[in-house]
Formats: sequence, structure tokens, C-alpha cells
Amino acid sequence: MIRTTSSLRNGLARAIIYGSIRNNVRSIIVRCLHRKHHQRFQLHGTLRFILTPSWQQQFRFYADFPDHIKVPLPALSPTMETGTIISWQKKEGDKLNEGDLLAEIETDKATMAFETPEEGYLAKILIPAGTKNVPIGKLVCIIVQDESNIAAFKDFKDDTVAVPSVPVTPAVPTLPPTPTISPTVPTVPTVPTAKVPSIMPPEERIYASPLARRLAAEKGLNLQDLKGTGLYGSITSKDLEHVAVQPRVTPKVTPTVAPTGIDIPVSNIRAIIAKRLLESKQTIPHYYLSVDIKMDAALAMREQFNKLLEKDKIRLSVNDIIIKGMAMACKKVPEGNSAWLGNVIRQYNNVDVSVAVSTATGLITPIVFNADTKGIVQISKDVKVLATKAREGKLQPHEFQGGTITVSNLGMFGVKNFSAIINPPQSIILAIGTTETKLIPAKNEKGFTTAQCMSVIASCDHRIIDGAVGAHWLAAF
Repeated sequence: MIRTTSSLRNGLARAIIYGSIRNNVRSIIVRCLHRKHHQRFQLHGTLRFILTPSWQQQFRFYADFPDHIKVPLPALSPTMETGTIISWQKKEGDKLNEGDLLAEIETDKATMAFETPEEGYLAKILIPAGTKNVPIGKLVCIIVQDESNIAAFKDFKDDTVAVPSVPVTPAVPTLPPTPTISPTVPTVPTVPTAKVPSIMPPEERIYASPLARRLAAEKGLNLQDLKGTGLYGSITSKDLEHVAVQPRVTPKVTPTVAPTGIDIPVSNIRAIIAKRLLESKQTIPHYYLSVDIKMDAALAMREQFNKLLEKDKIRLSVNDIIIKGMAMACKKVPEGNSAWLGNVIRQYNNVDVSVAVSTATGLITPIVFNADTKGIVQISKDVKVLATKAREGKLQPHEFQGGTITVSNLGMFGVKNFSAIINPPQSIILAIGTTETKLIPAKNEKGFTTAQCMSVIASCDHRIIDGAVGAHWLAAF
């Protein structure tokens, strides 16, 4: 009996356990199948959302045109962002040889020559001459290898539009918005405020009859200056009979004349000059050191050299001597031949002097390289060549980009002295004034002596050069 009861109990327990396990397994399988089906549905919807835009994107492939070379606007200087097509030196249909002058482009530095990048024929000019602010990379012309393919590009237009990439996110089912119940606020009845009549002060109130007021308005009379004979001193019409009519005086209005003038468009060179000089004054802590230099010995040496070089038709200028003096001062005080690069201060080994040259399009600074190792005669030759190329707009980028120190000379215009703006990232710019004859006290019979003195002002970057260091550099100069 006990064994039978025990066996029944064990069988009932096994049945309950097996039933629970079967139900759990069935529930897990159903959940897995449901989740897999749901993921497959989401994946199908996501793929359809992702792939549909790529099928619908419209790309312009020039399959209808023969083989050709697309020429974009190049970056002719490190700081160039846009350019102006000054002129095309070749016409559509012309034969192009590698190295031929294709166009003249005005950059942020100068007007530069754009040479033909490939041999072939100029099939199509897409940017006409005179177009300003052409961005770098913009398609400017088409070159073909075969002359017979030129006609195919007669109506060619660059209408490609860059489509920005938009990140694709899977679609999220939107739930219906839950209605929000706003609590009703009982409206409070507004109590009308009683208007208080404005009462004029007794001293400002004028007592006058209606007829007297109308006559005073017609005659242009001021009732405040009259004394009435009516009740309580009120003004009546009889009080106005013997009052002379005052003529109305209208103030004279002088018309303002706007100043007239002409609007001059800003060239790329002028825009970059304005940008760089403004940046220099706003970001560089300038300070200025001025000194008068006796030039008698230097002028005597220059005159002697010019006599010796007269046969070679070489004539030295004061500016040539100044450039050499700056280079030697930088070798004695190397802090003057430095540049601020943010995290480091770079001291250059060679002294490359940038010389400010005024041109018809703006200021440009061609560079006399290695001025510390060159003689004054070679410096004079380099300056003359660079100045001529600058005024003709034929400077190459490497001839005006860089430099370690700058000189600006306005002495030939009679300017006594001026303060120049530093050419970043350089640390010094030397401003040269005119040379004048000055009287200097001396212990002689006259009590004075004369000397040829030149006024110079050094603009220094206080981040690199302290005042004492700048004074040592100026003394070495």
C-alpha cells in the first residue's frame, strides 16, 4: 500500500515536470520564430528604404561625348580660394601644346599665367574671360585629343550638381499621439478700470470762450500771452480785436545732398591684402622702435661703388644697401629672422628679405633669397628683375610666397617716417623714411656739424621679440 502510494506520487510529479518543460520549450520556439519573422520584416523595410534612393539618384555621365579632358581651375597659390579669368590666350578649336599659355588668372597674390596641362585641342571654354570669383575646382574648359571631336562639345554645359550625402536611418513606426487633457481654468472676469479725467494745472489752463479760441486759431495768435477781460479773467473775442496778427514763420529746411562718386569693384588682390593686413593688426601685438641713422658713410660707399660699376651699367640704390644691412643684422640677432607658427617659434637659417613693391593692382612682396650670402651688386640685380616682373604681373608663386623679414621703403616719396604692418608670420618689418640733412651739436668753432640722417621704424611682434631684443637688432642694423 505504501509502495503504491509512493509510485503514484512520483508519477504525478514526473507528469507535472514534463508538462512544464514541454510548455516552456513550446513558448521559447514560438518567441524565436516570431522574433525572426519580425526582424526579417524590419530588414526588408530597411533595405528598401536604403536602396531606393540610390536607384533614384541621377548622375550625369558624359557617355554621349567622345574622350575628353576636363580642366578645372587650379590653386595657383596656397591661400587662393577663388580666381578671376582675366583673358583666354587660346580660342576654341586652337591646337594646344604642353606648356603653352592657356589663360591669365588673377589670384589673391598676382595675375599669373595658366599653362596648358595637356596636349590636344581646345574644344570648349566654359568660363568666359572677365568672370570673377571662380571657385577652385570649377570646370573651366574641355580639351580633346582628336580635332574631329571638337564639334561634339559645341553645346556642352557643365550642369553637374553635387548631391550631399544624407545619413539613412531605419524607419521607425510612428505611434498615434496620445491626447493631452488640458485642465480648464476658470476665467476671471475683468474689472473695468475707471478713466480718470486729466486735469491741467491751474497755471497752464487758459480760460477763453469758444469764439475767442476759433479767432485765435485763424489769426495764429498765442492765447498764453494775452490777458482776458471776461469773467475770472477769461479771454473773449473783444480782447482779440486790437491784437495784431502775427505772421507764421516756416522754418527753412536745407536739403541734404548725398555725396556722389564711383564704386570701384574690389579685385582679388585687394581683397586678400585687406584680409591679411586686418588679420595682422588684430592678432599680432605690434610695438615700434624708431631710430635715426647716419648715412654719410653708406652714401659715400654707394657713390664710390657706382663709379666703379659705371662701365657695367650697374647703379646701386640705398635700398640695396638696406637689404644687405638687414640680412647681416638677422645673422647677429637671429630672433629677428623668426616666425610665429603657433606652437613653435621658427628661427630660419637663411635670410630671405621680402621687398614691398607697389603695383597697379596692389602691394606685393617679391623675395630676395639668401640675402645674407649675396653681395650688394647681386642684390641690386635681383631687386630690379623682381620689381619689373611684379609690375608686369609675371611673378611666379615661389618668387613672392615666403620670406623671413620685410622692408618697406617710402623715402623716395619724401616720407619722413611711418609705421608698417607686420607681414605674418614674420616677426619684423622695417619702414624706411627719407634721408635728411640734420644739424648735430659738436665741439668746434661753429658749435655744430651736419649729417645725412635716415629715419627708420621697426615694427616687431612682441610674441617673438621682446623690446630689448628688438633694440639689439636695430642697433646691429
